[in-house]
Amino acid sequence: MRKKELELVLAPEIAFDAQQLEHEILKSAQVKPEDVNFLHRVKRSIDARGRQVLVRVKADVYLDNPPSDIISPTYTYPDVTNARGVVIVGAGPAGLFAALRCIELGLKPIVLERGKDVRSRRRDLAAINKEHLVNPDSNYCFGEGGAGTYSDGKLYTRSKKRGDLQRILQILVQHGATPDILFDAHPHIGTNKLPKIIEAIRETIRGAGGEVLFDKRVTDFILQQGQIRGVVTQDGQEYTGESVILATGHSARDIFELLHEKGVTIEAKPFAMGVRVEHQQRLIDSIQYKCEDRGPYLPASSYALVHQTHYQNRQRGIFSFCMCPGGFIVPSATAPGEVVVNGMSPSRRDSRFSNSGIVVAIELEDMELKKYGALAGLRMQQELEQKACAMAGGTQVAPAQLLQDFTQKKTSRALLETSYQPGLQSVDMNELFSDEMAYRLREGFKAFGGKMRGYLSNEAQIVGVESRTSSPVRIPRDRETLEHVQVKGLYPCGEGAGYAGGIVSAAMDGERCAEMAAVRAGVAINS
Repeated sequence: MRKKELELVLAPEIAFDAQQLEHEILKSAQVKPEDVNFLHRVKRSIDARGRQVLVRVKADVYLDNPPSDIISPTYTYPDVTNARGVVIVGAGPAGLFAALRCIELGLKPIVLERGKDVRSRRRDLAAINKEHLVNPDSNYCFGEGGAGTYSDGKLYTRSKKRGDLQRILQILVQHGATPDILFDAHPHIGTNKLPKIIEAIRETIRGAGGEVLFDKRVTDFILQQGQIRGVVTQDGQEYTGESVILATGHSARDIFELLHEKGVTIEAKPFAMGVRVEHQQRLIDSIQYKCEDRGPYLPASSYALVHQTHYQNRQRGIFSFCMCPGGFIVPSATAPGEVVVNGMSPSRRDSRFSNSGIVVAIELEDMELKKYGALAGLRMQQELEQKACAMAGGTQVAPAQLLQDFTQKKTSRALLETSYQPGLQSVDMNELFSDEMAYRLREGFKAFGGKMRGYLSNEAQIVGVESRTSSPVRIPRDRETLEHVQVKGLYPCGEGAGYAGGIVSAAMDGERCAEMAAVRAGVAINS
């Protein structure tokens, strides 16, 4: 096999133009186009450390046939109409990719989603934004595609040892995602493009004989002699199968409550809570790219920040979370009487605003474990979200404060223009949080202002509360079989079970759970 491995440092206008990039790769490889069998773009990443922003590109030029796994494969799905069934609760990335993997392994997935299909969800999202009406089963968190569908669609993960990352991206490309996600260091699809991809995945599942059912909120588990046989939905229907993959997402509080009531072991786990901070995107660009105008080629810039804070001899991290360049803040409550905010970006990331979660780590010792047990973190979330709602007037209007005013404990006389559609109410956010959390947020923002000059000012504002960073509950499972430690045939999966932290890691976990369910059903897995 003849191959040339290249590492190039290019100007953005070349690296982000497909024709110019290919020309530059061939020029560097010193080969003619007709001599190339396959050009594999390996990685593209922005380097903004110097005075001039550069783009680093890795590429392989094959002069004869490349290995079969280099060329993006097409995955095929056999007819499983009459195969043994596996019940999958939840149609987020964990559930959908579990379903696809079940089909590959010859099992029939029966996907039960409490919310609506991805298109119908839009009406309920509009009702939250415009009328402040929260449908507990269809919102930014619940519905086909899960929370990530309408809250950004970032595909970056550090959990590369948990599964085949490239395979997940290739399946997304097969269902309509841009091939650039195979190449970019921080791939992103965007909320405007994800719905069509989710629809295509649904049609693949149904086309192979699997089932995807909506408005099917699970209200009970069918448990017999330490095994799960199926589930019951709110309409009284029973769905049974070889096993149950529980992929409900981090906000399915009723499922945590149900498990607790049924005596199925769950446990509290660390998570994080805080605020969204909103800047003008041009300010973040000027800080990160060191220029006033990033031009037409560079994408909206992002940042990642972390700081260790000390309060009464206890150290806790404060860090940026789910940074959304060129994006919007969205209302992510899952029940009336609570205010929750999250961030999202369209594929072009062309909003005038940037926002990021800035959150404080919540450890087990910070929770009222003696009072609430495994549900202690969940109760912390609920109390903060309900308090935020009450302070801002009892609707989906969110409490907010200018950033520097917050660090100086001053109530802001007026707030800035915002991307958050339901609107903002000026409050002293220090009164929203506990003394400890407010102190840690203030200290964190001061530290971030030292790291990014211009970040800490009243040209930015904080919006609350960002409380759904991850599940506050873990559903424990065996490390080898991935079955629940107590209930055979039950596979806790994805973010809601505490084993993933985003679209890609959830998808990989869904595949792993499907494989273990198949092994339990006697299916031999070769790869």
